[in-house]
Amino acid sequence: MNGTTPRTVIVVGSGPTGLLLAGDLAAAGVPVTVVEKRPRKVSNLSRAFVLHARTLEQLDARGLADGLEAKGRALDKLRLFGGLTVDLTDLPSRFRHLLVLPQYEVEAALLRRATDAGVDFSYETEVTGLTQDADGVSLQVRVSGGEPETLRAAYVVGADGMRSAVRESVGLPFPGKSVIRSVVLADVKLTEEPENVLTANAVGDAFAFIAPFGDGYYRVIGWNRSRDVPESEPLGLDEIKEVARLALGRDYGMHDARWMSRFHSDERQAPAYRVGRVLLAGDAAHVHTPAGGQGMNTGLQDAANLGWKLAAVLNGRAPSGLLDTYEAERHPVGKAVLRSSGGIIRLAMANRPWTLAARAALTAFLGRVRPARTRMIGQITGVGYAYPRPRGAHRLVGTRVPDVTLKEGRLYEALRDGEFVLILPEGTDHDSDGRYVVTHWSSDRRTALLVRPDGYVAWASDSAADAGADLSRGFDPYGIGFGS
Repeated sequence: MNGTTPRTVIVVGSGPTGLLLAGDLAAAGVPVTVVEKRPRKVSNLSRAFVLHARTLEQLDARGLADGLEAKGRALDKLRLFGGLTVDLTDLPSRFRHLLVLPQYEVEAALLRRATDAGVDFSYETEVTGLTQDADGVSLQVRVSGGEPETLRAAYVVGADGMRSAVRESVGLPFPGKSVIRSVVLADVKLTEEPENVLTANAVGDAFAFIAPFGDGYYRVIGWNRSRDVPESEPLGLDEIKEVARLALGRDYGMHDARWMSRFHSDERQAPAYRVGRVLLAGDAAHVHTPAGGQGMNTGLQDAANLGWKLAAVLNGRAPSGLLDTYEAERHPVGKAVLRSSGGIIRLAMANRPWTLAARAALTAFLGRVRPARTRMIGQITGVGYAYPRPRGAHRLVGTRVPDVTLKEGRLYEALRDGEFVLILPEGTDHDSDGRYVVTHWSSDRRTALLVRPDGYVAWASDSAADAGADLSRGFDPYGIGFGS
């Protein structure tokens, strides 16, 4: 990748966010290389265990959701804090549940897809710096401890985690703070099987979470507010058991730990997701507490938003200004996730009389007021987010489209080509000249919708005459405006 590379992309980081993005770019015909400082392997040391409905929809649009559903365990209720349990069975989605599945299974599926699409991988390659100019980015790397090299690409995307070398190289700060320190993790076997697929609770100063790997081992995450020690402090199984007993009432007979560690949980967000030809996604752009299981999901949805836009620019279908809408759309979502995940963890760990009273009041309010509960569920699962629409645009522009049934099949099957999908009333015809896929409602609905590759409305019309006039002008789907 040395020399002039006007259409190439380097994605730094081979976690779920980087893999989904790289696979999307390669599927769209964009030459892409993934640079990863770790050796080639899918690690089982991940902390993410939940796929939410919106992420499952994005994976469905890539033909991956059904295979992952077969490996994981569906859970239609999510317990949050103070006895509040969220019922997911009314979600406006094909996936009216969350999927309990270790992150490494998601990575393995995305890696296969990216490899099949032709992504190049450069493992044991560490980023040491970068420079950019009007034509591209020069990425300085060191491969397997060897001599420094320079890779050249039109764009670089940093999906390289909380300690992103890409973010640091462009001088972006990462403001925020550590929310929880000395969190303990372990992979253990249990003598007693938990009653629920996900087991979580907080009592006093202690919190614990247990989730199955599916291979006989369980991931345990615990925190004891009263034991704040450095991450270098040795960790034994007895400490894991004690946290579990404090938070859950028992330790389920934990034994045969194959891995144990400490970590800290931060809340941080970069002030910008784009600096010229360099973009950030996933944990390189934002990190959250693990409450609600939103971290990996938010990163995957970042990639789904960015991939088609970057491909459109590099394939000459759209001006580079389209990339500005990535930050305009995803930065507010990252900020909202910071608020919601932070709120959940603070309420779960409430231990003072006034915070306990506030938690009880909020729990009662959410239990009684359906619109508030629906909004909260929409934020946690991702289905409730909408993007800004241009002034004067149809009210549906920027909203997410669920997996509606079409005369030609399901919408998210139609989205698998990575193209815009135009949905027309039955009996209406239109020649798109190959610029988008044309489909029809299976019902008598009369609204016309142009759906973006990531499943959000780009254009809509309730009037057959207005829709016909717009379509007859042969409008460019990339030129009708996104964001505001």
